[in-house]
Amino acid sequence: MKHKDGKPVSHPDKKSRAVPMAIMFFVLCGFSFYLGGIFCSEKDKIEAKDVAKVVSSPKESSITPLQIKSTAFPECSSDYQDYTPCTDPKRWKKYGNHRLTFMERHCPPVFERKECLIPPPDGYKPPIKWPKSRDQCWYRNVPYDWINKQKSNQNWLRKEGDKFLFPGGGTMFPRGVGAYVDLMQDLIPEMKDGTIRTAIDTGCGVASWGGDLLDRGILTVSLAPRDNHEAQVQFALERGIPAILGIISTQRLPFPSNAFDMAHCSRCLIPWTEFGGIYLLEVHRILRPGGFWVLSGPPVNYENHWRGWNTTVEEQKSDYEKLQELLTSMCFKLYDKKDDIAVWQKASDNSCYSKLANTDAYPPKCDDSLEPDSAWYTPIRPCVVVPSPKIKKSVMESIPKWPERLHATPERISDIPGGSASAFKHDDSKWKIRAKHYKKLLPALGSDKMRNIMDMNTVYGGFAAAVIDDPLWVMNVVSSYAANTLPVVFDRGLIGTFHDWCEAFSTYPRTYDLLHLDGLFTAESHRCEMKYVLLEMDRILRPTGYAIIRESSYFVDAISTIAKGMRWSCRKEGTEYGVEKEKILICQKKLCSVSLIAIVLAPGE
Repeated sequence: MKHKDGKPVSHPDKKSRAVPMAIMFFVLCGFSFYLGGIFCSEKDKIEAKDVAKVVSSPKESSITPLQIKSTAFPECSSDYQDYTPCTDPKRWKKYGNHRLTFMERHCPPVFERKECLIPPPDGYKPPIKWPKSRDQCWYRNVPYDWINKQKSNQNWLRKEGDKFLFPGGGTMFPRGVGAYVDLMQDLIPEMKDGTIRTAIDTGCGVASWGGDLLDRGILTVSLAPRDNHEAQVQFALERGIPAILGIISTQRLPFPSNAFDMAHCSRCLIPWTEFGGIYLLEVHRILRPGGFWVLSGPPVNYENHWRGWNTTVEEQKSDYEKLQELLTSMCFKLYDKKDDIAVWQKASDNSCYSKLANTDAYPPKCDDSLEPDSAWYTPIRPCVVVPSPKIKKSVMESIPKWPERLHATPERISDIPGGSASAFKHDDSKWKIRAKHYKKLLPALGSDKMRNIMDMNTVYGGFAAAVIDDPLWVMNVVSSYAANTLPVVFDRGLIGTFHDWCEAFSTYPRTYDLLHLDGLFTAESHRCEMKYVLLEMDRILRPTGYAIIRESSYFVDAISTIAKGMRWSCRKEGTEYGVEKEKILICQKKLCSVSLIAIVLAPGE
């Protein structure tokens, strides 16, 4: 220690105690690491036999592997246990309130990126397995009481002991979500015969609508913004129901045009007729020709409900008429209506859109300067995206019904450079072989140990198609810098999103059981720093979850070095054909906390 003038200051009375104190410090540290080792090994005991092998150096080959320095990443503070970097409420004040712009994606600059591991909440435990998870989850995994207290009268969820229960209620589900969907099916028979396969639920609550549809063969993306109190999307994913953070505001949603068979809003509080109907224009863009838009809540059935909406019957009648007029101008027609549910259908052919050529038409037809599938940081425009006249077999009436459409060659594959029916069939058969090999390497794949899966850089959704009969669902991600293959994924009856892996994904921490990537670093390492991609993978992967990393032999050792610093255990495996230039890493994230050190040292503070 030095005095402020730089001269050393001696403390003879403390000097004699320095050695014993130092010895005690090292003893405590050693003991804490011993306890930490026991803790981690106990948490991982069930699956440790699958990932026990240590990654070894590759055999001699013509490839010189990339080598990097090993780094141990610390644990973030507990304040970051629900950290969503690009939708962080702590940063909202920096952005405007217009059309809720602050709730859109605003990623932190590079110098603000976290280089630490997001910790789980105290008391976290592996999620309840599917299908029980649809109806219950551990309270400590999503410890948010606000939604329970605020929505208790609507029966969204309720807390009992150490669990949250999901009875299937909702604002518009007074008799439960099952009865609500039964009525919807009466209005839309196409929900019963495989015609409708993909759906999007805007303002999804805790995703009970999407959860109910799973048993009816309909795969739903539940969409809700990040919020301070409710954690709607985290509840959905904890239940094992597909969901993603997002909001219809100023930017297009990260989906291609003509993607979903059905869109749904149950009192989602989106002001559909405001701002020139721009939110409905985005729904129109992502909805397949012949697809259905379903609305329940204001102003539907205003005649019976207007008193409870703190308004007048005249105002609600006016709102309904404005909505009907706006939808008609976008080439929607009222398909059916009963009680609290109204259904509109998007035009299947382009004859209706000819009227948009009139100079006084509103909304006008979009010009050709903006590609309709451009959907990554692309502004929503106040115009109608008219479906390409080339799309004939992709309209609702013509696309094969589920499950036949899964393996039928999608019409839009011809829009992809190099895309063809033969390329599609080859990809389909290739992934059947690969998935079979993965299950040998990782027996948990296909079992009830995995529910939420992400294919981080899919092409045609081949991996998802190969595991379609397993009790899981796959979020197919297409790079915003890659060829636009996402329309093919949706045409197959699968779901997915655009994303740039140089940024954080739109989800909460601990929401996926398995992450799969195929050559992601080979394709993106010139843009995205490997360390940050892997830290993001750690953020969204559940403790005890897995990663299947299929990569060039050049990257495998470097990836495993970073993974070791994140306290993942990995092993290297060969591909299904034993190709030397490509390897597979099977990694598992541990349920372990460095806070044990602080606990052990606390008495000496």
